[in-house]
Amino acid sequence: RQTGNSIIMDAPREAIFETAADLENWPRILPHYRYIRFLERRPQSSIVEMAATRSGIPISWTSEFAVDRERMELRFDHLKAFTRGMHVVWTFKETPSGVLVEIMHELRFRVPALAPIAEPIIAGFFIHHVANQTLQCMKAHMEART
Repeated sequence: RQTGNSIIMDAPREAIFETAADLENWPRILPHYRYIRFLERRPQSSIVEMAATRSGIPISWTSEFAVDRERMELRFDHLKAFTRGMHVVWTFKETPSGVLVEIMHELRFRVPALAPIAEPIIAGFFIHHVANQTLQCMKAHMEART
């Protein structure tokens, strides 16, 4: 299942991209993020543990994180727990009304029989909500700076 969140930001594309790529700064600018820990740093990608809250419910996940400056994309591949195997791609596109920042999530449940039950909870209640909050807070932060 593929889901997405998007928002238009009124700030320079490169500044938005670099701010989003700076994961260590997220807990300072995104109030719903509790922490981000780099477990392993490698030249092409890193392993990160990320933790946020969704309506007071603590959640965390581990991802392989890659910054593609040539394509201006951020990629996360979830490695553990319920979202293991989920691919997340952030894109940043110039439009006449501002920079369109999109987060696309592609999630395939390993137990297809549970997908009808798990999908609305994991994808809808947690993923979509946290991604939307992330974009809203990032937009507020970026637009306050410019």
